Amino acid sequence: MTDLVQQLASELAVRPNQVEAAIRLIDEGASVPFIARYRKEVTQGLDDTQLRQLDTRLAYLRDLYERREKVIQSLQEQNKLNDDLLARVNAAETKNALEEIYAPYRPKRTSKSFKAKEAGLVPIAEKIISEQIDPTEALAGFSHEDYPDVESQLDAIQHILIDDWAQNIPLTTELKATFAKTAVLKSTVASEEKKEVGKKFRDYFEFSEGLNKLPSHRLLAMLRGRQENVLGLKVDGEDDAPLARIETEYNLDQIQPQTRQDFLKQTAKLFWLGKVRPQIEHSLLTEKRLAAEAEAMQVFAENLRHLLLSAPAGSRTTLGVDPGIRTGVKLAVVSEAGDVLAHSTIYPFAPKEDKEGSIAELARLCREYNVELIAIGNGTASRETEAVVAEMMAANTDLKLTRVTVSEAGASVYSASELAAAELPELDVSIRGAVSIARRLQDPLAELVKIDPKSIGVGQYQHDVNQTGLAKTLDAVVEDCVNAVGVDVNTASPAILAYIAGLNKAIAQQIVEYRKEHGRFDTRQALKNVPRLGERTFEQAAGFLRIQNGSEPLDASAVHPESYGLVEKIVAAKATTVKDIIGNTEIIRQVKAEEFVDDKFGLPTIQDVLAELEKPGRDPRPEFRTAKFREDITEVAQLTEGMQLEGVVTNVTNFGAFVDIGVHQDGLVHISELANEFVSDPHKVVKPGQIVQVRVMQVDVERNRVNLSMRAEGAAPVKAQRPPRREQNNEQRSERKPQGKRPQPRKDQVERSQRSKQEKPQEQKIGGFGALLLQAGIKGSK
Repeated sequence: MTDLVQQLASELAVRPNQVEAAIRLIDEGASVPFIARYRKEVTQGLDDTQLRQLDTRLAYLRDLYERREKVIQSLQEQNKLNDDLLARVNAAETKNALEEIYAPYRPKRTSKSFKAKEAGLVPIAEKIISEQIDPTEALAGFSHEDYPDVESQLDAIQHILIDDWAQNIPLTTELKATFAKTAVLKSTVASEEKKEVGKKFRDYFEFSEGLNKLPSHRLLAMLRGRQENVLGLKVDGEDDAPLARIETEYNLDQIQPQTRQDFLKQTAKLFWLGKVRPQIEHSLLTEKRLAAEAEAMQVFAENLRHLLLSAPAGSRTTLGVDPGIRTGVKLAVVSEAGDVLAHSTIYPFAPKEDKEGSIAELARLCREYNVELIAIGNGTASRETEAVVAEMMAANTDLKLTRVTVSEAGASVYSASELAAAELPELDVSIRGAVSIARRLQDPLAELVKIDPKSIGVGQYQHDVNQTGLAKTLDAVVEDCVNAVGVDVNTASPAILAYIAGLNKAIAQQIVEYRKEHGRFDTRQALKNVPRLGERTFEQAAGFLRIQNGSEPLDASAVHPESYGLVEKIVAAKATTVKDIIGNTEIIRQVKAEEFVDDKFGLPTIQDVLAELEKPGRDPRPEFRTAKFREDITEVAQLTEGMQLEGVVTNVTNFGAFVDIGVHQDGLVHISELANEFVSDPHKVVKPGQIVQVRVMQVDVERNRVNLSMRAEGAAPVKAQRPPRREQNNEQRSERKPQGKRPQPRKDQVERSQRSKQEKPQEQKIGGFGALLLQAGIKGSK
């Protein structure tokens, strides 16, 4: 435990006792939101971000440590463990690094080396290594049915040597570092037939870039092309330096006689090209892929966090509009509480083209149900539908309506889900989408939690990363967001309750069922009557569950029930009541927090309680406001360079941000165009849902692409930042080939290339050996 604590403390830049306290709470079943908010004294102030990192790394490192012990045990049983190898095993920082070290020692009862050793060739291999003897002469007198001739016997000896050399971990580690410096990832189109079906990958039909410099989004695009059998990928690099290093390691230039030297140099070549290099290629690409996946998951997580915490319009009667053409535009009026009041379908477009009737129906619904907001989905026919709504509003100015374009990503997933069927059993699937659009304007968080986070569509290549890891990451984000806001236990759906600290889907459903049977909860204490909701669960969840207009005023706040006694002390000291002190800034700011510190409550908790009393149930989400699209611009073809527009950020990637400007196609603001100054991380400048002012830089009508800028017109070019590249997020557009000239090869590179071509038949021959690993057998001169 000590090593684990020290490592986590070092990674998080906190004290070991803070880590120990957090681990103890986690192991006791406490959730990250609960620890972050209500156990600050115990962890000495670790915040939710630090705790989430600790929780994630704790699980990973525990797996790593457990695997490390098994590896050590296996090495001991094989009598292979020495001080140097033990040190390398203990120093492995990742599971992949550990497996690379262990790979040469993993028992293989079907390998060519194993069979050769079983045939009795080990003494002959050792003789060739240690004595100045012709390899053929060393085989004199050897006979085995599996190796009937000298050629097969020498081949088997090479396998023994290669397997032995593979265990020279210091050497293979050095070879990997050397090869990585020149490693290049190349992609080619798989076949001529794939050029048409895979044209979205055409920028990678003949492409190469240094593996160390390859951006994560570009790598994921190339990997997707390979997954779809459109691209072939190959890691290329220089062979001369690694081969020279192997020969130096084993002093091969000094070996006599010449036949022995030739044999061992050929073995060295097989060792490198047939075993070590393939493993290194795989290892480098795997490491790069894992890093790219981690980066993509982080991008998705940040975008999801901003989307979930986007401003709610609040409890206002809303008309949800799900645009469509042939099947009609679906309408649903949703009450302040989110209940469906009415629904309808209008047909303003072909083939019916009942525009007049559609406007009349829109007006009727808005007038009859006192609608305040109109939420229009941003899918197909969104702008055309918005024009119809605008015409209705212009003809009925007394209604005082506000229309808002809402992202409908995932709405169709919700509509067809079991949850939607349970919530809206009487409604057709198509109408459920309109209901979801209306509700997500009222409260994005409460509605979006009903959808699998991966379906919300704010990720960067989310379908190309480890889905289990992505699900865990996104679930953690949703949990943090839900608990940061809190929920009204008397109106919350099972979907959002399930994310409350300490609760799960089963208990959430029990709460809703109990509420239906017994009526609203009057106090938090009444939650203890819910089946399966015990004391431990209550402790975890209570502070995040709100009860509005109950008999206990504090139940509507984030003050935990365990702190109610503290509030009573404060109230008594100020000669007032709980009801009167809530929201009373004048009284609260007179309280000296340090006067109430005791063995149970520390200063952080007391300060949090006072802050909550001053602004009870405060919502961390921003104030609601909307973007105003230009009504005369509805298609990409209508855009012109230099046009100034208002839009809303829909997605943020590592190379820029996508902005909805109301033309059915999000425009890209490249990272170099996000600000007048250098930008290292787009997430520091913009976030999904943010309203921004942009300028049209370039329009490609044929490819349906729009390049935008947020920099001031005429601003000086940003120094130390590369010029704009055209790579695009394939979740929204197909990738584009990076601009810029490739450097011309140096003379020595050309020579190496020519030598490589001359050696190609040999490379093809040894390719059948597959990827093994290696360790020291011949003693070097060092």
